Amino acid sequence: MGLTNAGRDFIAKSIINEAGVTPYNEANAYIGVGSGGTAFNVSQTDLVGASKTRKIVDNAPVRTNNEIEFITTFGTTEAQHDWLEWGVFNNTTGGEMINRKVENLGSKTGGTWVLTVTLSVNIG
Repeated sequence: MGLTNAGRDFIAKSIINEAGVTPYNEANAYIGVGSGGTAFNVSQTDLVGASKTRKIVDNAPVRTNNEIEFITTFGTTEAQHDWLEWGVFNNTTGGEMINRKVENLGSKTGGTWVLTVTLSVNIG
């Protein structure tokens, strides 16, 4: 899973508490899923598929040491398309996509799907 330029810049802005930074919290953290299989590029600012859905996290993201966990439940009628990519955002539209992962999770045609994303912050 790649950190985007926007994600890198968000981390830098957050360290100095720069004005205008929207946190990835229970009110502003979204997981997005999309149908795009285009390779990851650090300059991407959104999912690339024609079909994409963002949904707010179920609860506040949880940090344990260097990992942050985001969980979103997509209901029966939500995000019914191929899930070939996903990312974490701080707004329902626009905002900053901190990461993007190209990964075939299947084609959702019904049922409830839960996506858990664990972001690891590592050194070196």
